[in-house]
Amino acid sequence: MRGPTGTTPYPCPGLLQIAEVLTGGNGGLRVEVVLESEIPAGRGLGSSAACARAVVLALANLLGRELHPQEVYELVQVAENAAHGRASGVDAITTGAVAPLLFENGVAQHVQVGFDGLFVIAHSGVAGRTIDAVCMVRKAFEQRPRASGKFANTVSELVRSAARDFTGGDPSGLGRSMTECHAILRDLGLSTTLIDTMAAAAVSAGALGAKISGGGLGGCLIALAQEGKDAWRVSRALRAAGAVRTWTVPVGRYTRDGR
Repeated sequence: MRGPTGTTPYPCPGLLQIAEVLTGGNGGLRVEVVLESEIPAGRGLGSSAACARAVVLALANLLGRELHPQEVYELVQVAENAAHGRASGVDAITTGAVAPLLFENGVAQHVQVGFDGLFVIAHSGVAGRTIDAVCMVRKAFEQRPRASGKFANTVSELVRSAARDFTGGDPSGLGRSMTECHAILRDLGLSTTLIDTMAAAAVSAGALGAKISGGGLGGCLIALAQEGKDAWRVSRALRAAGAVRTWTVPVGRYTRDGR
């Protein structure tokens, strides 16, 4: 796969399963897939789902198959489950969305952007390990069953609060929810020293909030900035704290006016 972090071999048992389903197990068909992606793999940004969706659509086109959106989703989930063990489905849905989504209990709904701001994404330089993170959390909750329910309730409420602030135009509230969520994930052991350092640097530089992205144990941090000048300062602080690369994603008027 060729992407922003260079050219790397891409282990893809899930993509092989997709090909098996779409071809009906026709062993005589040989296809070479070259993935060019701007989404770095293994960084908690949904790269595996994005690549899987691209392959599903490309193979369907090659084979003359018209797929219903639900069929596309199910095939992407085949690859996601192979990659992560038990995928929630959020990335498989999000990679086909045209607007922000609120994903809860396996159901996704579109949400409106109610504020102007910029998300700064920072790459820690360390690949996340979703399968390891899932196993670690499962083991921890098996040892402390009551902690599982408390964790789910707390995070669910933070997500709902963040969604209200996202649509209601309160970026400060959204930022607080992001930071609180990161603290919970950190206490569960899902963050890293580097990402914690990056989160603190982002907030010190003026970010409204920051949290780890993806399954954890590496990957990226996402910070929220109110204005363009704030995003610039946060980006510089993140690089100084150890980030190897940053991206800025605008929302609201920053999307509309191209700034």
